[in-house]
Amino acid sequence: MAVSAARARKLLIGFDNVSEAPHFDRTAFRTPRRIFATLGDDGGDVNFMFDPLQQEMFCEMAPHALAPVSGGWGRMGATCCDLKKIDEPTFIAALEAAYARASEPRGKRRAKR
Repeated sequence: MAVSAARARKLLIGFDNVSEAPHFDRTAFRTPRRIFATLGDDGGDVNFMFDPLQQEMFCEMAPHALAPVSGGWGRMGATCCDLKKIDEPTFIAALEAAYARASEPRGKRRAKR
């Protein structure tokens, strides 16, 4: 059921044109355009960068494992994923959605709002 930190990192870095870099107390995974996820240094959680509608959908799908990040980032779609509570298929679906959003050209993203 759970996704290990090592498995999460392998899945996060597995997309085309993804780089990994330190980001405060986390590791950021980004496309050339933007960050789509961060992995906590303790390996316990991943924050996905969704739009608010994606956030609502994924939090309803797995409320035991996904929740908005507190504060302003959460209101903008940042969503915390507890790796000990999420199953791999749901993790992969969330990851694919966050990656696709980060890969869209900036003008296309704005047109959807």
